[in-house]
Amino acid sequence: MNYEDIWLTSSKGKIFARVWSNPLNSQSPIVLFHDSLGSVDLWRNFPELLSEATQRTVITYDRPGFGKSCEVHQSQSTQFIADEAVNAFADVRRQLGLQRFVALGHSVGGGMAIHCAAHYQSNCEAVITLAAQSFVEDRTLEGIRVAQQLFKDPRQVERLKKYHGNKTQWVLDAWINTWLADAFSDWSLKTILPQVKTKLLAIHGINDEYGTTEHPQQIVDFTGGPSRMILMENTAHFPHREHPQQVIDAVKEFLVKA
Repeated sequence: MNYEDIWLTSSKGKIFARVWSNPLNSQSPIVLFHDSLGSVDLWRNFPELLSEATQRTVITYDRPGFGKSCEVHQSQSTQFIADEAVNAFADVRRQLGLQRFVALGHSVGGGMAIHCAAHYQSNCEAVITLAAQSFVEDRTLEGIRVAQQLFKDPRQVERLKKYHGNKTQWVLDAWINTWLADAFSDWSLKTILPQVKTKLLAIHGINDEYGTTEHPQQIVDFTGGPSRMILMENTAHFPHREHPQQVIDAVKEFLVKA
C-alpha cells in the first residue's frame, strides 16, 4: 500500500508526517500518536495494516524533537501530554484539513489522544489507547529506571539513533527526566477524562512493564462517554507489535460498531 511523506510547519520548526490514503473512503482518518521514544518509522508496518483493514486513511507524524521532525532545544515541559492537543497536533490538523478524526495513541501517546478527544469534542469520532498510562505509578517509574540503566549501553543508544539521529539524547532525557521529576509525580488523566464524550477503547497487556491494568481501568471508569477495555494475555508494552492482528481486529470491530 502506498503512502505519502509530507512536511508540515509549526512554531518550533518542521513536522514530518506520513499518510496512508484511502481516497475512496470518506470515513474519518485515524491519527496515530507515538510513545515517548517513538517515531513514524517505529510504528513499522502497523499503520499500513491498520489502513488496509479499516479501509481508512491513517496519519502518523513525528512530534517536534522526534524522528525526522525538527530539533527541540529546551527541556520538555511537564505539561507536554496536555499541550499536544494545542501544539503539534493542532498544526497537523489544520494543515491536513482534518475535520473529523479518530485518535489512536500508544503509551504516552494514549494520553495525548485522550486530550485531543477532549479538546476537539465535536471533531473526534473515537479514541483508542494502547498501553496508555493514566497516572504516575511505581511500576511505571521502575520500568523507566530499568530502561535508564539499559541505555547506559552505547549499543542501545545507537539503535535509537537510527530513528532520531542527533536528537537521540534529547529524546531519552525528555522521557526519563520528565517522568522521574518530582513536578510530574501528581500527573493524571482523571480530570480530563470526563471531558471525553466520544466512544473509547482501552487496550492493555497484562504483562506491561510500564503499568498495571489499573491504567486502562481508570481510563474506562472516568471517561465521559461509552467505553470498553480489552486486556491482552501474554502481552507487554507493545500490543500492536506483539499481536498486531489481534489489535487491528479489535480496532476494526470497535470502529464499525455504533
